[in-house]
Amino acid sequence: MAVYKAPLKDIQFVLNEVLDVSQLAKLPGYEDATPDTIHAIVEEAAKLCENVLFPLNRSGDEEGCSYENGVVRTPKGFKEAYKQFAGGGWTSVTCDPAYGGQGLPATVGFALTEMFTASNQAFAMYPGLSHGAYEALSRHGSDALKKLYLPKLTDGTWSGTMCLTEPQCGTDLGLIRTKAEPQADGSYSITGTKIFISAGEHDLTENIIHLVLARLPDAPGGTKGISLFLVPKFVPRADGSIGERNGIRCGAVEHKMGIKANATCVMNLDGARGWLVGELNKGMPAMFVMMNAARLGVGMQGLGIAETSYQSAVAYARDRLQGRSLTGPKNAKGPADAIIVHPDVRRMLMIQKSFTEAARALALWVGLLIDEAHSHPDKDRREAADDLIQMLTPIIKAHFTDMGSECANLAVQTYGGHGFIRENGVEQLVRDARITQLYEGTNGIQALDLVGRKLPMKGGAAAQRLLGEIAGFVAKHKADDKMKEFVEPLEKALGRVQDAALYLMQNAMKNPDEAGAAATDLLRLMALTAMAFMWNRIVVAAHKGLAAGNDNAFYEAKLTTARFYMARVLPQTTSLNHQIKAGAATVMALPAEAF
Repeated sequence: MAVYKAPLKDIQFVLNEVLDVSQLAKLPGYEDATPDTIHAIVEEAAKLCENVLFPLNRSGDEEGCSYENGVVRTPKGFKEAYKQFAGGGWTSVTCDPAYGGQGLPATVGFALTEMFTASNQAFAMYPGLSHGAYEALSRHGSDALKKLYLPKLTDGTWSGTMCLTEPQCGTDLGLIRTKAEPQADGSYSITGTKIFISAGEHDLTENIIHLVLARLPDAPGGTKGISLFLVPKFVPRADGSIGERNGIRCGAVEHKMGIKANATCVMNLDGARGWLVGELNKGMPAMFVMMNAARLGVGMQGLGIAETSYQSAVAYARDRLQGRSLTGPKNAKGPADAIIVHPDVRRMLMIQKSFTEAARALALWVGLLIDEAHSHPDKDRREAADDLIQMLTPIIKAHFTDMGSECANLAVQTYGGHGFIRENGVEQLVRDARITQLYEGTNGIQALDLVGRKLPMKGGAAAQRLLGEIAGFVAKHKADDKMKEFVEPLEKALGRVQDAALYLMQNAMKNPDEAGAAATDLLRLMALTAMAFMWNRIVVAAHKGLAAGNDNAFYEAKLTTARFYMARVLPQTTSLNHQIKAGAATVMALPAEAF
């Protein structure tokens, strides 16, 4: 059976020893976010994940959501779990106290999101999307809209969605047809159809707030003519109570490969009342607030799935008896050895372990950067943090979800034939993981975003900020004999990133297909290097832990896993660099009709 126990020890290690989370309490507004407070919150969330959310994961997948006459019902136990989730304040952790939130740092939110998605991805999407709607509305909504809607989104009484995709357009939002007609009272009448709307209709909350992209009749073409509107399921009265049913309804629920306990809806708008969020024809910047938050959230889903996959594979590998160790029996009194003794099983487990631990460190570092960008009193520090966030967002979304899917497949492989059987639970992880590589911008789109937008951003200054961060670490630790075996591979990988980037600078301007053909390989090259950087930071912390003489086995395991990553994973950067420099010719040469 699939298993999950919140990795509290590793989360605390990263927060306190790798990243020094105590610095959060020095930022304005976060004075109460002490390590002890954060520890208590994470521990409490772990209980909810292990005892409430994870037990519903498989049953939710088996039952799925039901749809009848426009009404969607979530699986058995979800409504009660959501009531407990919202009642415990988990929807309000990082929200503004002005609207009833707890005002805790994004770093805490990242730690919680990993656990929520690891224990039950489909469930976690409901409050996750609501928080994205909260973020977009809090930054771009009018004071009146914020006053009316944000308290309800904060306490979880109402939930939120993002309505972008239409039958004829996904990534290319300039093709949307949903129309918004101005009304005399300042609202808009909105008509159109949206598809693939996660949590578009359900029975968990009394109201659902849809953020909808649409265009006015006289709007410019393309994305320059898109506006963002708030469209509630029920139009609230002035006092915040539920009013009349609005003209937005669920027309169908998609039958999906995975995340079956989350309702993916077709939403039909027929003269629905909506209110403008932000400025007319400038809906994309407002929606990107929600999309960027969602992309990081989806990255965390990849990490969460990888963690559950890893834990499940380890548990099975320890118990399953099959064959004998190549170096002689390890379970001499038994009929066979546990499969964890076999090198190929070890290989699969180590790939998962070396990913999840570095990914956790990278994700929580980005959480810290978000808090710096939001609250640091020094303008230059805020700008530097934001540059790093911009660079790392597509890397986290794409690489974490690619690896989440790979780790889920490795878990099935570890189980062998038993992994292919539904009742053992790990095949669900494969199905659930697959969507993460697709929604909120496919991973190919993330790669194009990295190459086409992020690398040239600020004349390349943002990219240099990230590469400079790594180069600075290398320079600082290069002379340390204990760090040599870790720093030298990192330095070589960094050189390959710089070499590949230079190749693209020299060739992509002449032929844009060079950038397109290289994009996915370059993203993975940068992701593997960023993960090696985090492993180096983990190693520094592990050496300090060993010097203090506490829990030597834990710290030695960190060093051993780091060595595996440097020796068996990071060398992929060499082939990726060769692939990038092979150019676009062989990718684009075949005529379309020859496929």
